[in-house]
Amino acid sequence: MRAEREQLLLLLAERLHAELLAAAEGLSEHQLLSRLREDGLLSGDLAEPLELYRCHFLLFHALYRLRERLWSEGQAHLEIDALCIRLHPYREAVAALASPDPLRDYYLDLGQLEQTGEQEVLELLAAFWGRYQAHLDGDEALAVLGLTGCDPESDWPRIRRRYRELAMRHHPDRGGKTAELQRINAAMASLERRRGR
Repeated sequence: MRAEREQLLLLLAERLHAELLAAAEGLSEHQLLSRLREDGLLSGDLAEPLELYRCHFLLFHALYRLRERLWSEGQAHLEIDALCIRLHPYREAVAALASPDPLRDYYLDLGQLEQTGEQEVLELLAAFWGRYQAHLDGDEALAVLGLTGCDPESDWPRIRRRYRELAMRHHPDRGGKTAELQRINAAMASLERRRGR
């Protein structure tokens, strides 16, 4: 099992390197996940939080390993961010200036992948959406609901109707995705908090 996973991680790193060499402007996590799934290197139902977490973890594990290899060989610097992952020309770093990278440590520890179950993933998602809601402003929340330009005070019944429509449409029991429902719930909670409810 470990030998198979190590082989998969090597294939992931090779494929990621090729994709990033061909995309000077960089690629998003979503784009890379899509390409790796098309190639059959990653699989699973991404609508399921645990499967999404596993694919995400393996992708970032391979990216951090690739970054270390490229840097140690003096080939390139790999910028890793969910919205933009891209290669930059190699540059030497001063060891004394290097700061700890807790994300690197997390993703390079395969024990994290093995120990994280569905309940932990749901807790991670809930914490993320809580932070997201805290930073969501009124215009962004309305945009999530597709109601840009609405006045939360005078259009509150319309906002509530739209929220219920979207919540029903995106509910996992009706074939929707948990992440999208959580995004909609966070937007509505943000609007309710601003309205003083």
